[in-house]
Amino acid sequence: AAAASQSSDMFDEIVMAEERFHGEGYQEGYVEGSHVGVVEGRRYGSLHGAKIGSEIGSYLGFALTWQCLLQKCVDGKNSKKIRALDSLIGMIQKFPYEDPTYNKLQEDLEKIRGKFKQVCSMLNIQSDFRIGTERSSLTF
Repeated sequence: AAAASQSSDMFDEIVMAEERFHGEGYQEGYVEGSHVGVVEGRRYGSLHGAKIGSEIGSYLGFALTWQCLLQKCVDGKNSKKIRALDSLIGMIQKFPYEDPTYNKLQEDLEKIRGKFKQVCSMLNIQSDFRIGTERSSLTF
């Protein structure tokens, strides 16, 4: 009876080996996939954040420069332009750079882009902001 019990245990081990190896492989794959996902997510987040930061920084530099230039000659036409620039600067300053989980981040970014285009239109400037892998550029 002991020999029969021992041989059925061997068969059980053989039959259950595939299930055991499948479970172990799944666990190893899950751990490795989780690690790779975190690394890839961090890399993507850094790259995307840098692009947004570069874009917003260009808008701010543009707005501050034009604000300075227009304040030297204040007249009726320039006061509208200055107000639009002030509005753009205010939107950029309120943008939550430090909170990537901000639920209206994309919505606010689109509003800033729209205001930038409006300001460019008021100043008779062609705006073309491109972000590429080789470099960022803002052309007028």
